[in-house]
Amino acid sequence: MAPRSPGRLRCHPNTGRGTLILVVGPSGVGKDTLIDHCRRHLTKDSSFVFPRRSITRDDTAAEDHDVLSEEAFDAQVEGGAFALHWGAHGLRYGIPAGIAADLAAGRTVVVNVSRTVVDDARKRFQPTIVVSLVAPAAVLAERLRKRGRETEADIARRLSREVGRIVDGEDVMSIDTSGSIEDTGATLLSILRG
Repeated sequence: MAPRSPGRLRCHPNTGRGTLILVVGPSGVGKDTLIDHCRRHLTKDSSFVFPRRSITRDDTAAEDHDVLSEEAFDAQVEGGAFALHWGAHGLRYGIPAGIAADLAAGRTVVVNVSRTVVDDARKRFQPTIVVSLVAPAAVLAERLRKRGRETEADIARRLSREVGRIVDGEDVMSIDTSGSIEDTGATLLSILRG
């Protein structure tokens, strides 16, 4: 699926600031898989940054992240360690404050975030592009089952919360992830490369 252009450049022409790429979408849509795909393809290009998230979840999860206890997370918030942070599904997530320096240096920063922080990120970091990943409910359900973290009832509740949750705006580009990782990854790479 060809993405809709948000009319933005990867580096702001007047300030030289880098672009913040916010990857959003429901659980099971493939956010971490696609970001990892792009990270592998851009590993030698220092103009792209893929910061590790801090999460109050154990390190057995598939995503490579920094593990924090609730108390440590609170201390990090209090100390200004996060550029963005939020809670979802009983967990807390943080994006390191260091992304501000990367953006100021003209780098493209790619992060997996909750849709609840998109407006805050837009206000604080410009330019911003939101990549909204979508897939049919049946595809999402099957992927969630394969992860093996939730019961069928949990999956049904999670999917029911997704109905009607969209992100809109001139800076939003949408990718349907129901195809192969190669195809959807190529689409995301084309967005990142501008």
